[in-house]
Formats: sequence, structure tokens, C-alpha cells
Amino acid sequence: MRYGRVQGLTQQLSRLVLGTMIITTQEKERSFRLLDAALDLGCNTLDTAHVYAGGNSERAIGQWMQARKNRDAVTIVSKGAHHNADRKRVTPFDITADLHDSLARLQTDYIDVYLLHRDDPDVPVEPIVDVLNEHLETGKIRAFGGSNWRHERIDEANQYAKSAGLAPFAASSPHFSLAEQVEDPWGPGCVAISGPKEEQARKWYSDTQVAVFAYSSLARGFFSGRISRDNYEQTKDTLDAACQKAYCHEQNFQRLDRAQRLAEDKGVSVPQIALAYVLNQPFNIYALVGAASQEELEANAAVSDLVLNPKELVWLETGMG
Repeated sequence: MRYGRVQGLTQQLSRLVLGTMIITTQEKERSFRLLDAALDLGCNTLDTAHVYAGGNSERAIGQWMQARKNRDAVTIVSKGAHHNADRKRVTPFDITADLHDSLARLQTDYIDVYLLHRDDPDVPVEPIVDVLNEHLETGKIRAFGGSNWRHERIDEANQYAKSAGLAPFAASSPHFSLAEQVEDPWGPGCVAISGPKEEQARKWYSDTQVAVFAYSSLARGFFSGRISRDNYEQTKDTLDAACQKAYCHEQNFQRLDRAQRLAEDKGVSVPQIALAYVLNQPFNIYALVGAASQEELEANAAVSDLVLNPKELVWLETGMG
């Protein structure tokens, strides 16, 4: 397992991060087995959110940590202040309310990395940075950042933090994968840094080394190995609507074709090639993977030993190089 560091944290974080949207108190035994398997493989970092499973993702993780007495062995990344049907919620009040909910559900007194699940560009960065620093000072969070925040907004927040002597955004969670996000999977505001249009964003992350927690790192199943150009019409119903809307486009089928060829050459699977593409980037990258079984976890963990050189990365993206 490869590991990295996030500014503000003393522990190392696994480069593979278990996404926990399917972890729930409704399936407690299965959820506990998956969490146990992840930790046994060295995957010590979990990604969750205030809105996942109506709060039951955080509750299940909290119950698991209490049962295993392993809080110090686990790094928790959680997200709050997601918009709802009534209003946008990136406000000091909502950030604070969601944070306290999450602490209670997780049965812990701190969250290692706290991310704002969405952005609201109409809200100035100053009060957001201020309230996050207040929670940092009280020890409720140890680092913070944004999910679905443009890098320009993060840079603006960090410039303010520097001028005010405050802690900056240390992490970001955009979509990043071998696939280009052609349309927003869940409506406006889904930020991606994949594809040729986002070259400047990737350069910013490479220059700053702000940690990137890449969601949908396998493009929501597009690179599962079950989908190909030839069988897409027969298998597309296995993909959710977000995947079909965002990633099932010709430029990505071309990338999938190349991933299949490279997988055959290296004797590995398509998802392993796609995951290796993410993990071999020149920025401080962590790949969120939503493994549903120990077998999937083991296959993902094996990618830690799979190195792709810059020429191979460019060829996967463009077919050139």
C-alpha cells in the first residue's frame, strides 16, 4: 500500500481511500466485514459524508470504531454543508451544524479531514475560512478543504488564510479519473479535473501539492472491466444514471479501448490500469474507491505495485506518445 501526507495531520494516509456510500447500519455485519478487510490490507483512510445513507454511513463507521477500539488507526475524511432542495448551505451556521452531527454519529471528538461537500461562489471565502479555523483551533477537525470546489476558489481561500495568519485548505475532492466528465453527473456544481480542458487545474495541484481525494476514480463503473465498446448496449443498465450521463461518451470509450489494450499487455485488469492512472499522477493524489467486497479491495490494493510511466499516461489520455 502506498501512503502520503496531508498538511495538518501527523499520520500517513493510504493512497487508496475506501468510499463508504454503501456502508450502513442497515447492513451492519457486511459493513463491518468490509471495513475490517480494508484496514487489514493497509487501507487506513475512509471517505464518508453527512448525507451518505441519510447519516447511516457515518453511524456505521462510528459503531465499527467503537466495537474495534481502533479510532487512532483510522483516518476519517467526512463532508458537510451539502446543498438541499430548499437552499444552498455553505454558511458558517450549516458548516458547524453538520460538523457536530457528524461528530456525534462517528462517536468521536475529531474528524481528521473535514471537507465542504459543495461550494457556493456567492459566499465570500473569508467567513468560510474563519469558521473552519475556529473548529481547527478547538480540535474538532485537524485539516479541512473542499469537495467540488474549483481550484481558483481554493487558491483565493488560501491567499486569504495566508494574509490573515490562518490555516489554509489542505485538501480538495474533485472528480478525477481516466475519464473526462462530459456532463455534471448530479447537476450543476460537480467539479472535475480530468480531461484536456482541466490541464491548468492539474498543474495547480501539482505546483501546490494540495491533497486531491479523487472521487469516482473508476468513473462510477465505466472502468469496472465489465463494460466495453462492443457490449455497452447489452450492459449499460448495470451502470447508474450518473455514470451514463457523465462518462459514457466517445472520448471515454477511446480511453477505455486503450486501457483494455494496456491491461492485456501488462497482464492486469482494466480497473487496475484505470486506478494506476490515477495513482501515478504528479500531484498529492488519493483515489476514492467504492469496493463492495474483499476481493475488490484486494484487486485495488494490488495496484500499489503497478507503475505507469509518463509516456503511458499520455497514451492512455490521448493515444499519442
